[in-house]
Amino acid sequence: VGWEGLHRRLRAVDPAAAARIRTTDPQRLQRALEVYEITGEPLSVLWRRHPRPGLPYRVLKLGLMPQDRGRLRARIARRLDRMFERGLIEEVAALRRRGDLDPCLPALRAVGYRQVWAYLEGRVDRQTMVEQARVATARLAKRQLTWLRSEAGLAALDPENAALSHMVEVIRAHLG
Repeated sequence: VGWEGLHRRLRAVDPAAAARIRTTDPQRLQRALEVYEITGEPLSVLWRRHPRPGLPYRVLKLGLMPQDRGRLRARIARRLDRMFERGLIEEVAALRRRGDLDPCLPALRAVGYRQVWAYLEGRVDRQTMVEQARVATARLAKRQLTWLRSEAGLAALDPENAALSHMVEVIRAHLG
């Protein structure tokens, strides 16, 4: 029935959870339906029954958010190059040889693993695999930055800023 159909099912059994979980979030959607099927209780009921306790201390939320996207892409490329040099292809090849793993598993859908798996299956050449891994990693970084920007009370810091440690101390002193 697809994710839309599963979301309709969730709306029928747990409207509160369905209101919080987007159709485009298959992991949370699947988990909410699993909880209902296994326990017979809507996830929203369990949320109310077991609320998260507040933290006994103040939280300082710092987000490392590079301002220069070009430099970020260059850092991503260097990091991927190091991963390949340190045996990423061999690591994924060893996982494939196990025979009990499927590329649809969440852990194997991770950026880098997915592209190497496709390369090892012969679906893409090495150059294409490397480029796809770079693009996928850049997209992941963009999604992470978007998520961080929406985080309430977050102090955004540029990791490229030479005065970063001083900035952290100023923020900490300001918050007391």
